[in-house]
Amino acid sequence: MSEIRETIFSSPPEQSKVPAPKKLSEKEQKDYDYVLNYLLNLKALPVAEKNSKTEPLSETEKAWLSKECIFRYLRASKWDVKNAIKRLEETLVWRRTFGVDPNSSLPADLVEVENETGKEVILGYDIDCRPCLYLKPGKQNTKSSHRQVQHLVFMLERVIDLMVPGQDSLCLLIDFKNGSKLPSLGVGREVLNILQNHYPERLGRSLLVNIPRLGWLFLKLINPFIDPMTKEKLIFQEPCKEYVPPVQLDKEFGGTCEFKYNHKVYWPDMCKTALSRHEAYFKKYQELGGGIGLSEYEIREQIL
Repeated sequence: MSEIRETIFSSPPEQSKVPAPKKLSEKEQKDYDYVLNYLLNLKALPVAEKNSKTEPLSETEKAWLSKECIFRYLRASKWDVKNAIKRLEETLVWRRTFGVDPNSSLPADLVEVENETGKEVILGYDIDCRPCLYLKPGKQNTKSSHRQVQHLVFMLERVIDLMVPGQDSLCLLIDFKNGSKLPSLGVGREVLNILQNHYPERLGRSLLVNIPRLGWLFLKLINPFIDPMTKEKLIFQEPCKEYVPPVQLDKEFGGTCEFKYNHKVYWPDMCKTALSRHEAYFKKYQELGGGIGLSEYEIREQIL
């Protein structure tokens, strides 16, 4: 019998490889330069949605506006620079409104109760070195609320903290077993809006398994709200081990990893590892001079 695992993996397995970066065209480089120059001259933004008061960008917000972040929004906007700028500004204001700072507005203890049953787990990396986030709605332990959405955002931010140099997207695995505990349509739509509008190009692939009739109905209901780019990344009912090395794939999903969720062990370990990476990232960002347009890849290369 293999050893039971109760903690996260801090790095990908040897067989996983980061794909080679795509070369930019001359136009794409000009588009990037245009957006970067705009952001460098941005004076202030509203402190929150539906609020006329404005404030300059904080150092944390400038760190978020990395080179790769700008490219993600350009790709999501099909290289329409005006639309990319609009979306970047909207996300910055959303982040101020929603709160994503683990040290103040979205601390671990605020959402911890949501994860007591292990309904969301960060575990392992896929074949392209994407960190894996598992969603297990059948283990739902709370009623539909804003805190459920905060919990997902908290976990998304921790997945990002655990990314490796050269990879800026994640692998999402959803097990619909016991589908009667699916989220409400309202929560589902809010989550989709956040993923598509404020985490564009972060989803590398999504593996959906054990989909019951109710699960297919839920997917049909939210289908109109899923953008075409996201739909292309959805993989239904295929063996997960084709996309995630079995050694780091939860056995419930067809892997060889004997993972058992023990909240008292997993939660503090995951939070400590991810948040230490979060702090190390910002510290290195400052050491490299700070500002808008620094490369996430270069920062991560120096902290891992």
